[in-house]
Amino acid sequence: MHMEDFIINDVSIRHFSDKIGEVQDLFNQLTYSHLPVENNGIYMGCISENDIRCFEAEKSLEDYQYALEGFFVRNTDFWLDILERFAQNNTNILPVLDEESTYLGYVELNEIIALFNETPFLSEAGNIIVIQKGIKDYSFSEITQITESNNANILGIFISKIEHDVAQITVKLSPSGINEIIQSFRRYGYKIVSEHREDNFNKNLRDRSKYLDKYMNI
Repeated sequence: MHMEDFIINDVSIRHFSDKIGEVQDLFNQLTYSHLPVENNGIYMGCISENDIRCFEAEKSLEDYQYALEGFFVRNTDFWLDILERFAQNNTNILPVLDEESTYLGYVELNEIIALFNETPFLSEAGNIIVIQKGIKDYSFSEITQITESNNANILGIFISKIEHDVAQITVKLSPSGINEIIQSFRRYGYKIVSEHREDNFNKNLRDRSKYLDKYMNI
């Protein structure tokens, strides 16, 4: 995948001399959270729609250059790194610079998310398991070993949550006997966070609970 294929120039970069009122009007026509700004051909940063609504319309962007946010990506960056940059800066647009820091255009969040949708993690059929273990106790190699020893393959895996020294890991597996894999994870000390109809352990617990309730009500 070449980043050049996703670079857009539909909206030209703004200039220090642009009036705030003009940029406010431009935001009214767009769905972007930010717009890139330059001065004498040099990229200076992005102006946020939320910020510019508070500025005086007759002044210029140069008067508010302190409000510019300096985020950007390189045209050589990997798409997953770019997706992370979107999240870190709470934006739906990212300026793209080359190795000489020349402004090339921008990429949109929706275009990069579309690439994620094409990965096997989302496009391939399979089972998703969410497991949990101490942040110092789990390992990807162990998770892979448990999965493959039960004749399944991993289509994708990522840390979906970290809280109080506990890591939550989301794993997508190729279609297989899910119950055997779930029980294997339990034997290795993993807690199963996701719900699965094939999970005999939970089914047995529910059956015992119903029996106990019935016994206590006699």
